[in-house]
Amino acid sequence: QVRLVESGGGLVQAGGSLRLSCAASGIIFSIDAMGWYRQAPGKQRELVAGTTSGGSTNYADSVKGRYTISRDNAEKMVYLQMNSLKPEDTAVYYCNAQIRHTRSDPRYYDYWGQGTQVTVSS
Repeated sequence: QVRLVESGGGLVQAGGSLRLSCAASGIIFSIDAMGWYRQAPGKQRELVAGTTSGGSTNYADSVKGRYTISRDNAEKMVYLQMNSLKPEDTAVYYCNAQIRHTRSDPRYYDYWGQGTQVTVSS
């Protein structure tokens, strides 16, 4: 019913920048929270940055001041601008969204993208 498709990952040198994008499509009435998570090899998936439908944002301490999350509600997009990248930022980055399908069903459902690899070389 819903797809989240990430793009923008790749290989970058330490100190460089990347911008991730995530597009939501399908049967969507509204989107509540959207966020980016990451999972490095051998580690648990962790929240990197989140944003509410009202525009509030939150960040993991490890990325504060370097990453910026933004969203375009009309286009059903969420972005993650990543600056001053470090080798420890290397991970698969996943988009997440809480999506309501119809006006008649007030529930929000949790969706994930397939992930995009970000590799930062030293």
